[in-house]
Amino acid sequence: MSDSSPAPADIPVLDVWCELQCPDCRTALDDVRALRARYGDRLELRLRHFPLEKHKHSFAAAQAAEEALAQGRGWPYVEAVLGRVEELDRQGEPFLVEVARELGLDAEEFDTALIDGRHILIVDADQAEGKAIGVTGTPTYVIGGERLDGGKSQEGLRERVEEIADRLLAERDV
Repeated sequence: MSDSSPAPADIPVLDVWCELQCPDCRTALDDVRALRARYGDRLELRLRHFPLEKHKHSFAAAQAAEEALAQGRGWPYVEAVLGRVEELDRQGEPFLVEVARELGLDAEEFDTALIDGRHILIVDADQAEGKAIGVTGTPTYVIGGERLDGGKSQEGLRERVEEIADRLLAERDV
């Protein structure tokens, strides 16, 4: 998921493999916000879906995030859901629709999207790609061909992402 148009080839891309029912992903949200603030449009941040079986609402949440993107509010929706993972745990899909309504999105369309599964292929493709490159948990970051596993620890990950992004940007500017 990316709210921007495709990045030019010379813009570094940070894929954030995430699951919207994951408490570790909620913790990582501060790092993602800091990276977005620091780099702006010089770094493309893409949310990649990696729903985990242990969280029964994660697959629906990933589909809901794609519907939010389709309605132009992908990242605000992701941030709102991640900020309230306990409510998602308790309420499930009705909570996903409620968050859409709170953000002024078309809640009826969210409900329909969750029923008709129009975003399933995107979520399935992300999950399959994640497995193919060795993602086993969330959050996991991939930048410049390097995979950083944030599911074990967030310690030092933002700094490592910044080192790689700065290097990629410097190489681009040479």
